[in-house]
Amino acid sequence: MHKKEYTELKSRFEQEQSWGLLSSIDLYKCDPDMIRNADKIKEYVKVLCEKIEMKRYGETVVVHFGQDPRVSGFSMTQLIETSLISGHFANETNNVYIDVFSCKFYHPWKVAEFTKTFFKAQDYNIHIVLRK
Repeated sequence: MHKKEYTELKSRFEQEQSWGLLSSIDLYKCDPDMIRNADKIKEYVKVLCEKIEMKRYGETVVVHFGQDPRVSGFSMTQLIETSLISGHFANETNNVYIDVFSCKFYHPWKVAEFTKTFFKAQDYNIHIVLRK
């Protein structure tokens, strides 16, 4: 799964002495029941952190808000020892927007594939940035 891209990204991360790695994952047409369930969102974060070997710092915060139907839904934050995982779950479109930022290297495509599977998304886009 994205072996060549992963190897090239890891090499760049090391050669450029990057401060961190940011993955922004946009998921489309997710399971509405999953993205409207705070406990499922917390479970997702716990399992994700285990998969990418990130140590959670404190509890996962999941809050539902937004009066405008276009943007209302849960938002999530999870501090990790190496930075932050955050997300927004849009009720109107059933789309999910996840950001994983860490100064410890991880496999962004594994994050994207796991997230797609967990929330039963039909498709996703991923944007990867090395922070300097």
